[in-house]
Amino acid sequence: MSVPIFGNWLQVGNDLTHRFLASMSKLYGDVFLLKLGSRSLVVVSDPKLATEVLHTQGVEFGSRPRNVVFDIFTGNGQDMVFTVYGDHWRKMRRIMTLPFFTNKVVQQYKNMWEEEMDLVVEDLHKREEVKTEGIVIRKRLQLMLYNIMYRMMFATKFESAEDPLFLQATKFNSERSRLAQSFEYNYAIETTLWSMEWAIAELVNHPNVQSKVRQEISEVLQGNPITESDLNRLPYLQAVVKETLRLHTPIPLLVPHMNLEEAKLGGHTIPQGSKVVVNAWWLANNPEWWKNPDEFRPERFLDEEAETEAVAGGKVDFRFLPFGVGRRSCPGIILALPILGLIVGKLVTDFEMRPPAGMEKVDVTEKGGQFSLHIATHSVVTFHPIKA
Repeated sequence: MSVPIFGNWLQVGNDLTHRFLASMSKLYGDVFLLKLGSRSLVVVSDPKLATEVLHTQGVEFGSRPRNVVFDIFTGNGQDMVFTVYGDHWRKMRRIMTLPFFTNKVVQQYKNMWEEEMDLVVEDLHKREEVKTEGIVIRKRLQLMLYNIMYRMMFATKFESAEDPLFLQATKFNSERSRLAQSFEYNYAIETTLWSMEWAIAELVNHPNVQSKVRQEISEVLQGNPITESDLNRLPYLQAVVKETLRLHTPIPLLVPHMNLEEAKLGGHTIPQGSKVVVNAWWLANNPEWWKNPDEFRPERFLDEEAETEAVAGGKVDFRFLPFGVGRRSCPGIILALPILGLIVGKLVTDFEMRPPAGMEKVDVTEKGGQFSLHIATHSVVTFHPIKA
């Protein structure tokens, strides 16, 4: 029940996380509306209704909600993520996609990706402490990802994690992401980084899965180094990537949508200017649609979910939308999937990853809300070289 002026704010407060909204959907249905002051928030928790918002009625729900903070960081909503759906958005989408997010770009830069990843592996081999007390691998992976993106955009890179320019870039992007949730480049960097952390943590906590990945790579590649071209021949590795994105959807509510005009959804009238969020995490973790969804079990994508793909176009399973879908989907999927698969493959090939001495598992407590889902405490992992 909403109250004047405040609406539902007194009931829900600021706890608009994917888990809280999933619990509300059990009470109020697959689509419900919250009044937050003068604003309407519509929450979608059903694959068919997600299809309507993201695809069938993609034009009607194709705009983005904005506020003063967004406008400061996005030039009054002129960036690709938050601009109103229309000609300007299409122009921005072309500007962003053609230089960075196409298969041609993947082929052009894949050798550079592998070079940066091999440097990570070399650094780990050189550091004795990685075998004893372990390290927070996130810091090195962050440098790797920034170097990949900066080499693609500017043909330059940072020398180390202590490089003042690197520290400045990461601080700026972190603030921009936190305040404005603007994801053109941040999506390609920060969300991929979160997913790498999750994948490594789950592999540390599931050594049997780690061994299966290593065995598959060994049998298929016969001692040759893993490359981007090999990924399609490594279905179990791909299943690990998919399971990571399913269980730990990097942006659990996706980037919000908005309808500029009054619209219909699931037989309900959606007021003009409503903020519409799709609970992608719940779509991928609802036990009605997934077998034992709380388990990290990559085998599901080789067995009962063998046809389910993390795609941004073509045949789409709307239970599994880690990158969104349709007109406003994230173009960064074309980079994120192969980069995530490659770094996991290279690390598993060269190292057995374990928790620090005295610990059975690393902590996978999650942190985040509407716009991010990452590990609360960055994992300390030990890396033990695999003997040739």
